[in-house]
Amino acid sequence: MKVGFIGLGNVGHKLSGSLLRNGVDLTVYDLNPDLVQAFVEKGAKAGENPAQLMRDCDALITCLPSPAASDAVMQEMLPEVTTGKIWMEMSTTDEAEAKRLGAMVIDRGGAAVDCPVSGGCHRADTGNIAIFAGCDRATFERILPFLTTMGRRILHTGELGSASVLKVLTNYLATVHLVANAEALVTAAAAGMDLNTTYEAIKISSGNSFSHVTESQVILNGSRDISFTMDLVKKDVGLFQEIAERSNVPLEVSPLIVKIFEDGIARYGDRELSPNIIRRLEDATGQSILAPGFPPEMLDDEPEEPGYEVIPQGKELKAAE
Repeated sequence: MKVGFIGLGNVGHKLSGSLLRNGVDLTVYDLNPDLVQAFVEKGAKAGENPAQLMRDCDALITCLPSPAASDAVMQEMLPEVTTGKIWMEMSTTDEAEAKRLGAMVIDRGGAAVDCPVSGGCHRADTGNIAIFAGCDRATFERILPFLTTMGRRILHTGELGSASVLKVLTNYLATVHLVANAEALVTAAAAGMDLNTTYEAIKISSGNSFSHVTESQVILNGSRDISFTMDLVKKDVGLFQEIAERSNVPLEVSPLIVKIFEDGIARYGDRELSPNIIRRLEDATGQSILAPGFPPEMLDDEPEEPGYEVIPQGKELKAAE
């Protein structure tokens, strides 16, 4: 099966790299020709435009920075959608938008999947990241071989749009943990605690989180680089807030997180690295949250493993009943 991949940014170039590394017949496209050329040199084909990729490939993956970008690409490739074509949306997007664009593909005889990833850019690079997939079961079975090439833990989340809801939810939780970690580290420093010891105490305790063992490390190093910026955090938390508002859930923490990142963007710019949200507290207290021995970026030190489908707890029991 021929696969097209549109969007070779921070996450996209790593996911498409896993496909190419594992022998998939891959054609790539990006507005930056240098990114495309780098893949051509590794054995991929260069795509002319989204329409050509949809016409010549069996499955087309998009991994783009915003819902608006996904819509623009869809308008170009939609005329080439025919029966049997598969569109896989790996961008972080709104549930309603995933359903709207997916319906266009389905109406023309194709299949649509929203399949965002979660687990950090460093895991996307090694094919060990988690992938959510929202679609009918038959389509999921068709794309599972590609998903297990790009990721390790693959979760079928239900109908189209469901994966986008869960992706936004998990990004929201990671953001809450990041802000809480920033407060904890600055408070520890102000209280005179050794930050190396503080890091280990949190890591081995009930205070641990995915955010701590990744983002806290690059915070303490000083690079603050996880290949994610404040404007993207604001977008993702905003999408989560919209889901809650549509569902009439009166959230209290989420609006505060939005305000914190709006303030961070006002102070440092929308393209500032997201872990640098800690600078608000560093500036306010005069504390420098740095410690020796931490890496400037996160690298996945686990070997690449074959992916597999994750069965939600309780689902097997329901099937048996």
